[in-house]
Amino acid sequence: MTDLPIEADMIERANAPLRGAHDADYAALGERLARAGVGIDAITAKVKAFGVALPSWGVGTGGTRFARFPGEGEPRGIFEKLADCAVVQQLCRATPTVSPHFPWDRADPAEMRAAAGSLGLAFDAVNSNTFQDHPGQPLSYKYGSLSHADPAVRAQAVAHNLECIEIGRAIGSRALTVWIADGTNFPGQADLGRAFERYLGSMHEIAAALPEGWRVFSEHKMYEPAFYSTVVQDWGTSLMTARELGEKAFCLVDLGHHAPNVNVEQIVARLIRAKKLGGFHFNDSKYGDDDLDAGSIDPFRLFLVFNELVGAGEALAALNPAHMIDQSHNVTDPIESLIRSAGEIRRAYAQALLVDRVALEGHQDENDALMASETLKAAFRADVGPILERARLEAGGAIDPVRAYRASGYRKKVAAERPAAAGGGGGIV
Repeated sequence: MTDLPIEADMIERANAPLRGAHDADYAALGERLARAGVGIDAITAKVKAFGVALPSWGVGTGGTRFARFPGEGEPRGIFEKLADCAVVQQLCRATPTVSPHFPWDRADPAEMRAAAGSLGLAFDAVNSNTFQDHPGQPLSYKYGSLSHADPAVRAQAVAHNLECIEIGRAIGSRALTVWIADGTNFPGQADLGRAFERYLGSMHEIAAALPEGWRVFSEHKMYEPAFYSTVVQDWGTSLMTARELGEKAFCLVDLGHHAPNVNVEQIVARLIRAKKLGGFHFNDSKYGDDDLDAGSIDPFRLFLVFNELVGAGEALAALNPAHMIDQSHNVTDPIESLIRSAGEIRRAYAQALLVDRVALEGHQDENDALMASETLKAAFRADVGPILERARLEAGGAIDPVRAYRASGYRKKVAAERPAAAGGGGGIV
């Protein structure tokens, strides 16, 4: 393994002044949990084993629909993105894999795999991109891709997804995520039924090309950029697609792709029941698909999602869902936001592990609404910070990863090495 972006002794130096307080906090929490019959080390081991993939695009500055304001030291390609992802993994020890996006991350697959391996990383699901036009692309996706009325455009979009599968095979991935921006902005612009049939036809071609052991994830989004109708607009349509395509097809749930107040945890429960929950894109939202840091707005909802996952037990284990962060960083250092989001995702998981499920089921069966709610709230209110710290520490990470990151001077270093990126009008979707 080559030199990692952050020196190991720097992490040790950052941990040294915090170790005494951490040990005391961990011991105190352990005693408290023991009184409830819970072994803290067992919880820590499960948290330590839980990982979430980083989005390759997440280490760059995102944007709004109107403008993008680049930050210092922005990565210029997949290899610099991998270096930034390695920083997140070194410090938080929760993000061992990276999910690349093509053609944004196109490079020699052998070099990509070697670079990731040298940094202690591997690749998760690959993502196709037919929601924008790319240099040298002969046909436009302005009016759709996999559901386009023109069979030539559909063929081009299918061919791109097949290329993503081949790249994925070469870099060690085992899944393809497909999200399309197809839809309409005016009633009558397209036939709603025929557009969906064309989409299914295209997806059948993609699913048929999946290697053995691979999965394809159908990702839905309620709106944007299609504001009147979206071809894959909700989890029901995603489920219809997965069932139509067969055993290799599953549904991906992005926490921001729902109308306000939609019960996301109930959707999760239904997809587990249908044996079609493929995975998650973790982020947070206030109004719609805001792609905010995970747990920054509604940490209780994130906890409730994990409550369903933990409660599903063997049914979930059989599905082995993928977990990935998908968020946009407009006003923060992307590395810091990704570190924090990885921690918040693990926090929700740890809290869900503390739910007294025997008591919860008893209160539910007795129709005791207050005590059932209080059982969940008791786990959610638990300060599992020492568990998260110990999980990082035992894996060689930082007790306080954001503090260690700032002390490392990494951002200043790469800002001096990488040319400043130009801002522009129009951000990312």
